Amino acid sequence: MTDHLFRSALLSTSIVAMTACATAQQQDPANETMPVTGTEGTALTAEALETFDGAWAMAFLPDGRALVTEQDGDLWLLGTDGAKLGEISNVPAVEMRGQGGLGDIIVHPDFATNSTVFISYVERDAQDDTLSGAVVDKATLSLTADGGSLSDITRIWEQSNKVTGNGHYSHRLAIAPDGNLIITSGERQHFSPAQNMDMNLGKIIRVTTDGAPLEDNPFYGNGGVADTIWSLGHRNMLGVAFDADGQLWAHEMGPKNGDELNRIVRGENYGYPIVSEGEHYNGKQFFGSHEDYPIYENPALSWTPVISPAGLIIYDGEMFADWQGDAFIGGLSSRALVRVEFQQTPLDNMGSGGTSSTMETTATEAERYEWGKRIREVEQGPDGAIYVLEDDPGGRLIKLTPAAASDS
Repeated sequence: MTDHLFRSALLSTSIVAMTACATAQQQDPANETMPVTGTEGTALTAEALETFDGAWAMAFLPDGRALVTEQDGDLWLLGTDGAKLGEISNVPAVEMRGQGGLGDIIVHPDFATNSTVFISYVERDAQDDTLSGAVVDKATLSLTADGGSLSDITRIWEQSNKVTGNGHYSHRLAIAPDGNLIITSGERQHFSPAQNMDMNLGKIIRVTTDGAPLEDNPFYGNGGVADTIWSLGHRNMLGVAFDADGQLWAHEMGPKNGDELNRIVRGENYGYPIVSEGEHYNGKQFFGSHEDYPIYENPALSWTPVISPAGLIIYDGEMFADWQGDAFIGGLSSRALVRVEFQQTPLDNMGSGGTSSTMETTATEAERYEWGKRIREVEQGPDGAIYVLEDDPGGRLIKLTPAAASDS
């Protein structure tokens, strides 16, 4: 080979290598940081820690490590730096179909001593594959340095009945201050189950951590699934959390317009599908809005256009001290993290303030933080930072912290 040809070949090889390296660097999320400025001018730093294929939920462990579920059935153990350490084995098998697959995971408050977690997912009917429903299992999680395994898996709850379609499972989980388990159960895109007390679809469920109904539930004594129902008239609730006063909050996707953030009150009916702040996708109107039918509990806040809410925390950390007590909601179609502030206003059941001497908690949107990605999950870390999971294959785990003075 001539010297000229050798140098040409060497140059071509170098260019290919550098291009491949540059491409790899662009795709590698490790240590990538970017500035994020809120709609009200708040400056944040967003650090990408890891990537996932369809991440759905995240939960921190007492030692600072974390768990992340992927909709296709993978459960990952992350280190304190947010990087994957390895997979958790013996996770219940799932089939990702539509909105179904592996869902939420939460850690028992006494995990340090009992190693208990709760995990939700979608199960197909054994006799009819067109039917499906969400279920919740209780399990023991044994951890290693690079993963772990689930054992003693016990079914404690399931949607009843399994129905057709592959949407609106909800199946978000939370532990209440009294130690009992809250489960959101979507109406599965079938509308009327949300008002049917013989079905637990379109409801918020309250049971013990073994799945048993509680005698102080509002409909206890009626038998069947009614014994487990805490509230009804819901659509698709992909976020649930308690505030510092023990109030339960859940958001739900409206139909065409009318996403809602609701303060969940024992025994209340939130009106779906009779009333809504939105409209049907076919253009037909509901019977009316909550204002037209005040017998139904009104939302504390609603959105038109929609934000497509997913994931919810009520922040109580020190890193963002000014935001203590605020809600943070992931937005799918809105591609934003939405911050919500709460206020006390005179009760009027309309979320806007009346003349009553009794006060109620209402909410207003305070700011949005956007970087062009669908946000599936929001969690508060033990360090007080806010962690979000981007949606879809290649979605990143993002750590949000206050921007340094030199960066703002």
